[in-house]
Formats: sequence, structure tokens, C-alpha cells
Amino acid sequence: MKNRVYILFFCVLLHVPLLAQKKKVQNQPYGDQKLYHFGISVGLNFQDLMLTNTGLLDPATGETWFATLPDYQPGFSVGLLGDLYLNPYMNLRFTPMLHFGDKQFEFMNQDNDSRYTTTIRSNYLTAPLDLKIRSVRVNNYRPYVLVGAYTAFDLGRKLDEAVYMQLMDYGLSIGIGCDFYLPIIKIVPEIRFSFGLADVIKHDRSDLTDNNLRKYSDAIARGSTRMISLTFNFE
Repeated sequence: MKNRVYILFFCVLLHVPLLAQKKKVQNQPYGDQKLYHFGISVGLNFQDLMLTNTGLLDPATGETWFATLPDYQPGFSVGLLGDLYLNPYMNLRFTPMLHFGDKQFEFMNQDNDSRYTTTIRSNYLTAPLDLKIRSVRVNNYRPYVLVGAYTAFDLGRKLDEAVYMQLMDYGLSIGIGCDFYLPIIKIVPEIRFSFGLADVIKHDRSDLTDNNLRKYSDAIARGSTRMISLTFNFE
């Protein structure tokens, strides 16, 4: 009886991979062989900054302030997609997008534990160029990974705030996703991680009319952008 149980167990194990590889009717069987195609993207984003503090002592007040981003608020993303076929496993993609969001700064005084919080609007227009590396198609889905670079422009900047961002940024991005083939279109969920390489904090604050805000701006030595975006592409 015990041997029969083992035999049955191994038969089930052998049968599972066969079920997983069972072929189905493919939607859009030649869709991946188009030289180029277009689409739209919508989704969410979470913006962050990697901050380096100066630790400077304010000569006017004798205070030392440190900046952090304690919380992350989801923003909205929308854009277009252009895809160029390179070979059966690689595509070149250009996906200009608008990312609407904000960053919540908290400044802490190490001497008396006082705090100052402010929210800075950041609406980024990004222009990523990515290499899409795809696996073998299995029935009606096909996973892939992305590697690429991007430039970004901050369209939400405002003068006379505690933190003023540079207009332009650039960096590298990686991502993963999966093509799901429907009879007419592809729906493609994708998660992307973007890593800015530039210092996006503007340190020359000649625009400030409120000198009380200067100590907060002077507290930051460098800031590099980080962003996670979850998008759905319709191709």
C-alpha cells in the first residue's frame, strides 16, 4: 500500500508539468513580429529623494537642521508608448510619460526637536529609452525585463519654497513586466525602478523672499531622485 502511494505521488508530480505546458489557442500569434507598434500607459508612481544633509550650523540662530522624507504619497502617471522590433527576444521602447506627484519634506532641529514640514509638488515629464528583453512566449503570456536610461524635466517647480528642484534630471531604470495577449490588444502590467544620477536640489536660492526658509534649503547638500512606478500598458 505504501509503495502504491509513492507511485501515485510521483505520477502526480510528473503530470503537473505536462498540464502547465498544455498548449492553448494563441491570441495574436504574429503580433510580436510587427516592425513597430504604439500604445498608451496609465498607472501609479511613488516619488522619493535620497538626501545628504550638510549638518551646517545656522549662524543667525545657532540651529542645525536635518531633512528627511518620512512618507510617500501615490501619484498618477500617464503616457504614450512606441515599440520597435529588433529580434524575436528584444525590442527597443520609447515611453514618454507624465508623472504627477509630490514629496513631503520634514526638517528636524537636533537642538530642541522642533520640526517643520512642507510638501513640494513634482510633476515629471520623463523620456525613457529601454531595451525590452523577452522570454519565450507561453500560450498567451510572455514575461520580460527592462533596462534603460531616461531624462526627466520637473514641470511642477515653484519659487520661494523651502526646497527648489532643478529643472532637469537623468538616470537609469530597470523593470519587469508581462505581456498578456487578448484577442484584440495586449495588456501589459509593469513595475519600474528609476534611479536618478544628478543632484536635483537647487542651492542658489536668490529667489527666496522669506529668509526664514533659507535655513531649510541650506540643510540639504544633495538630493537624488528615486521613483517606483506601476503602470498598465495597452498595446
